[in-house]
Amino acid sequence: MTPSPDLPPTPSEAPSSSRGGYLAPLLAVGLLLAAGCGGGESEVADSDASQPAPAVEAPLPEGAEARSLLGEPLFPTTPSERVLEVYTTNLEAAQRAYDATPEDADSIIWYGRRLAYLQRYDEAIEVYTRGIELHPGDARLYRHRGHRYLSTRRLDEAIADFLTAVDLIEGTEDQVEPDGLPNAAGIPTSTLHFNVWYHLGLAHYLQGDFERALLAWNSCLEASRHPDSVVATTYWLNNTLLRLGIEARAEELRAAIDAEVAGGIIESTAYLDLIRLHRGEITEEELLGDTGDALQNTTLAYGVGLWHLVNGRRESAFGIFEEILQRDGWSPFGYIAAEAEIARVDGA
Repeated sequence: MTPSPDLPPTPSEAPSSSRGGYLAPLLAVGLLLAAGCGGGESEVADSDASQPAPAVEAPLPEGAEARSLLGEPLFPTTPSERVLEVYTTNLEAAQRAYDATPEDADSIIWYGRRLAYLQRYDEAIEVYTRGIELHPGDARLYRHRGHRYLSTRRLDEAIADFLTAVDLIEGTEDQVEPDGLPNAAGIPTSTLHFNVWYHLGLAHYLQGDFERALLAWNSCLEASRHPDSVVATTYWLNNTLLRLGIEARAEELRAAIDAEVAGGIIESTAYLDLIRLHRGEITEEELLGDTGDALQNTTLAYGVGLWHLVNGRRESAFGIFEEILQRDGWSPFGYIAAEAEIARVDGA
């Protein structure tokens, strides 16, 4: 069964637009926290709430795709020969479709997605920007460009795009979002509405703006239809609630991931395991071995570090965060989150 989130009450004078409805409950969240609702003050709620220091404004070295939240240039990593061949073949097909129909929104989206899978993020952003000029009312273009702003650590620009997408999806029927990298079952697990709210929540979380992250994740949980989406959102909601000291609600959401939900998981096994870690059902040692999947390894490592952090073990937490940044792959959200944790401390 899908857990039902409790949204903070919206004041009667709140604007009717989706964006207004999303921002208006911030006052209610503030009152909730001030009243100490949900289990008391977290040890990390205040000290980690400052935003990470802005990336250094300087020209990127030749070949760099982005600058980390710590100011370091980030260069594309080379996938395995087999993966590179698949990605390149897919990109060539997407480029042919784009060249044939450069004004078609689907061609634009897929060309941008295929560029991004090869970490050609700036090119992807340019493609999406041209697409937005042609189709300013297509929420998908803002959702995908915002995602790549996240990849390149341009968090303010990402949030602006996701908020525009929030406005554009208001009152629309949700739609399944096809996977660019299909899972083993070949079943897409997410939707447009889910992805807009999910990435907005993540952008706020990376900035240390946990109150807004909470509101976005709550909306994301409402839009979560597949067990994978429910588990992924619950994981980030749990993290956010614990950062805010709302422990009882976090525990309630973790408990709602029952056998029925867990049994429907296709992709989000790492998030499920991290929820189980918080429930005391699995150990750190069981999670931190090499899974053979770099993305999953990083996801698990950040989640374990966060678990240490919210339980007051800062030295253990930051040891893991620092170790994550020694890895080659800098695109996973767990890697960016580890950067953000260290950047908030360095910028404090």
